Amino acid sequence: MNSPVDYHGQTTLITGASSGIGAEFARQLAERGSDLILVARRLDRLESLTEKLSERFGVRVDVIALDLSQPAVGAILAAEVERRGLHVTSLINNAGFGTYGQFHQEDAERVRTEIALDVAALVDISHAFIGALRSGGAGFLINVASNAAYQPTPNMAVYGAAKAFVLSFTEALWYESRGTGLRVLALSPGATSTEFFDVVGTDAADGGTPRQTPTQVVDTALRVLDRKNPPPSVISGRRNQIMALGGRFLSRRLLVSVLGRMTGQAQQPESRVPPT
Repeated sequence: MNSPVDYHGQTTLITGASSGIGAEFARQLAERGSDLILVARRLDRLESLTEKLSERFGVRVDVIALDLSQPAVGAILAAEVERRGLHVTSLINNAGFGTYGQFHQEDAERVRTEIALDVAALVDISHAFIGALRSGGAGFLINVASNAAYQPTPNMAVYGAAKAFVLSFTEALWYESRGTGLRVLALSPGATSTEFFDVVGTDAADGGTPRQTPTQVVDTALRVLDRKNPPPSVISGRRNQIMALGGRFLSRRLLVSVLGRMTGQAQQPESRVPPT
């Protein structure tokens, strides 16, 4: 890889594209000339974003309203893309959400949905499209992990573990994709000013750390992606990098104790289970 990504001629599929980091990826990629396939549950949000991006940047934007937590969603999504005569050259798996609370108090169905979306859907969609991405040889695969991937996260135990999976999975794909021309990157934001905390149901989930903007997070990802030899993963924000990498110098016992104090004590689950 000797040059930055040529976004003109790309068709990038973005999951979780209706708001936050996903919507910002859509905006910045459209500005760079990439056509888009935007996927999320909220069709009205997708259509509003499509109108703005198409008019401003002159790119083609297709939208697919889909619940990504359902089984075999990769095959469902790939079939819909094929039915529309589209060809995906790049993929951003951004869809996901977190739950907050002590694990024994959490709603079991909500946790199952969290795992289905944050882990199973990401793997399934990656598998459905990676063959085409590798054969294209000029695109990219970005999986959105989290700063929580780098340490256990009390009161967000499932979310942290899910993002640790995403990080490990994506870094392995980076190695497997060497020599194909496909750039693979795990992006780990820290606390970011999005709807994430509305869904979680509490601001305590940010651990009291300053929040970045979606623009800062996406800037980081695309800047790293354009390097001659991109790394397998990147943490967005210097403070977040220090927090994540600094944990390597602590014992596991001390690390989890520090994170437990940062995230605070969860409330009863009835006040923490947001609507689906």
